[in-house]
Amino acid sequence: MHTLGWIGLGNMGAPMAKNLLQEGYKVNIYNRSPEKTFSLVESGATKLNSPKEVVDQSDIIFIMLSNSNAVKAVLTQDNGILDAIHPGKVLVDMSTISPEDSLSYAKLVSERGGIYLDAPVSGSVGAAIAAQLVILVGGEEKAIDICQPYFNLLGKETIYFGSSSKGSSAKLAINLLLGIIGQGIGETLLLAEKSGLDKEKVLEMISLSGMNTPLFQGKKEMYRQEQFPSAFMLELMSKDLGLVKAEADRLATKLPLAEVANTTYRSANENGKAKLDMAAVYLELKEINNL
Repeated sequence: MHTLGWIGLGNMGAPMAKNLLQEGYKVNIYNRSPEKTFSLVESGATKLNSPKEVVDQSDIIFIMLSNSNAVKAVLTQDNGILDAIHPGKVLVDMSTISPEDSLSYAKLVSERGGIYLDAPVSGSVGAAIAAQLVILVGGEEKAIDICQPYFNLLGKETIYFGSSSKGSSAKLAINLLLGIIGQGIGETLLLAEKSGLDKEKVLEMISLSGMNTPLFQGKKEMYRQEQFPSAFMLELMSKDLGLVKAEADRLATKLPLAEVANTTYRSANENGKAKLDMAAVYLELKEINNL
């Protein structure tokens, strides 16, 4: 049985690590904010004092951090991951970062004999708690077999996209669709409201239409109440759309809807909605239209 390490215990990382603990695995944990480790220690995790200690004492190390700067920090800081990587260690980065950064970090790890997988996930906090994430993987295929038993405990499906950075590319693609759909729902409700339609009937119409989705059903009460407790923070959606724009620019690809969504979510992020759910882009659209 492998000993597992987990670095990053935010809204997504904590329930994912807990799912591994509940299956009886030994899990070593580290988080920059120590208070976030307390509940997992109560569940049986071993709290360590640095990323290096986690790598030293674990066979497979999972990272789930908010952005590339955070990943780079735990890799390269004093007593960081790279200080302990050696042949046989597997590093699974489940953070959402750019494909270019994934390639860079894979190189740093492989130069020390380790194996790096980029394995971001599709799904928010509810899916993380219920182990219903979709795991999007790039990297050395031989490492998939090693990690698959743990992926099976974290998600409902694992999709292997190919070489390093392909998982990160897949995550940007699916989150682009998420952002566009979120803005589309907001604009639909705005047009209906401007037209004098009853919101409850509009919500019913969408629910009964071919445009109904699990995403819409999961957020319908938010639209109804105009309260947006976060399942996937708007600031993270904005960050991801910024990564999409940078990747599209790098690939010399024109994505008109991506451009518009990036602008709208960035505006919402800057106008006090950063910590709300990404569906709160609807509130930004209302404010733009003085509603």
